[in-house]
Amino acid sequence: MTWLELSVSADNEAAEAVAEVLARFGYNGGVVVEPAWTPGDEGPEFCYDVTRPTTLRTYLPFDAQTEEIRQRVEQALWHLGQMRPVGPLQLRTLAEEDWANAWKQHYSVLRVGQRMVIVPSWLEHDSAPDDVVLHLDPGMAFGTGLHPTTRLCLALLEEQSRPGQYALDLGTGSGILAIALAKLGATLVVALDNDPVATKVAAENVALNHVADRVRVATGSLGAGSRMGHWLSGNFGDQAADEATDASAPTSGFEAKFELIVANLIARVLCIVAADLAANLAPGGLLISSGIIDTREEEVRSAFAAVGLRQVARHQEGEWLALVHTLC
Repeated sequence: MTWLELSVSADNEAAEAVAEVLARFGYNGGVVVEPAWTPGDEGPEFCYDVTRPTTLRTYLPFDAQTEEIRQRVEQALWHLGQMRPVGPLQLRTLAEEDWANAWKQHYSVLRVGQRMVIVPSWLEHDSAPDDVVLHLDPGMAFGTGLHPTTRLCLALLEEQSRPGQYALDLGTGSGILAIALAKLGATLVVALDNDPVATKVAAENVALNHVADRVRVATGSLGAGSRMGHWLSGNFGDQAADEATDASAPTSGFEAKFELIVANLIARVLCIVAADLAANLAPGGLLISSGIIDTREEEVRSAFAAVGLRQVARHQEGEWLALVHTLC
């Protein structure tokens, strides 16, 4: 099979919107996000340069619909370009064997927080004694550790998680946050995503990191979230939004409430599942939420307050936020 690579550069404020466009049309919703890097002082490790554009890529199999899809992507990017700097769409044809490895060249070893080190599965890395090493094969799933929201979550897990916890990773993507929780000492982590492509990749990464005895990967979501499409598709579902207003609707469905929940989604989805998050959080437990752009912060804060969640911390990287809540 022959594949068409679509790539585009965008400023960092437009990158999330561009990613959503590419995910809507790309194969299995997969998007490679390649931030601008500057070499660090640690050899193969790099630093993320927020002042330079991000490059985003997705892939289309060549078939009868390819040209129509390309035109629709180009049109959507043109509209985004009227609001923020978005470069022209670049095209490259790849054979099957080239496509299978094309995205690998865009990943490097990445250090996050004090101890977290994300190592692509095909690279070697000499870790320090206290490093928490996350071996990752992102495949075509979201959540590589490159995006600020994922980095914010990893740093907060390092700070807030405790050994022996029963935890939930909602919207697990590549499984990176669930794996981090397990390696930080969680007794059991439930990793949920309503995209079966993501859960397949997550399960493979869990096995790669030898934490399958402590991470349970499943396709699904919480309450109202289970009645919507994958959040990157933009299919939020009117029924899900309506039921989100009824705080009495959610039920747990798990053997116990979670002592820690991490939900790296987007603001609208967090608002829809706010009552479900509160219903599944144990008394005294912590909810870490991210994927929140600063212009939507108040919307999320209000939705969480309405279901009895109290904010205890706020972290920001550029325009992206991560919030920490507990039950009032």
